[in-house]
Amino acid sequence: MSCLKKLNQLLKSQSFNGGTIDVSQLLDYAKNISQIENVTVVVSDMRCGISRIFPGKFGFVLGVSNYVEENSIWEKAILNLMTEKQREEKYLAELRFFNFLRHVPRHARPDYYLVSKLRMKAATGDTIDVIHRMYYIYADDSETVTHALCLYGRPTFDFIGKNRIVNSFTGISEELTASGDSSILSRREKQVLTLIDSGKRSYEIADILSISKNTVSRHRQQILAKLQVKNSMEACRIAKTMKII
Repeated sequence: MSCLKKLNQLLKSQSFNGGTIDVSQLLDYAKNISQIENVTVVVSDMRCGISRIFPGKFGFVLGVSNYVEENSIWEKAILNLMTEKQREEKYLAELRFFNFLRHVPRHARPDYYLVSKLRMKAATGDTIDVIHRMYYIYADDSETVTHALCLYGRPTFDFIGKNRIVNSFTGISEELTASGDSSILSRREKQVLTLIDSGKRSYEIADILSISKNTVSRHRQQILAKLQVKNSMEACRIAKTMKII
């Protein structure tokens, strides 16, 4: 499973029953920011599966000045300005950010955003640096991400690295690396998944780890649930992409 499919599954399989958010206020904010900061702003609605785009002046730079809506939570016309490899790196960063927020107290999650340095093909045909900021918007009193807010614009400062997590309240930022991925699975779950990846069957894993076959099955189910995948093959693929195993 690619990082895009994994992230798409995580976001769209949430329960949207609890919590509320003022969508009109969010859209007004996005429109104002696009005009004030001269950036292109995308608001993706996880529940409805659509995106609203406010091109701003930067939309002329990217050649998307007339791009205002997408029948997807992914702004395809903008993402297609990057190479496939660059898109996959972007999706992986957003997946890691999503998992990072899972370990942050709910009340503090709105304080964080992800900032990334991207390379995109401009309307002139030149490849340019683009700074991308992304915020996950949670419903009130809920674990559910209802919207994603993305801002694309010109670099206005020296940016070190590729992806950084920023706490807008404290001003502290840290580089987003694979180190946080390891906390998704327990030590024993990593051992089980590594053995699964090597082709071992449940009874063989049980023998190697000196645990029962039922315990192996329980670990397997927990792994699938934590990685939000349907089978062991997908679990191994996404775990290797995230360098968990």
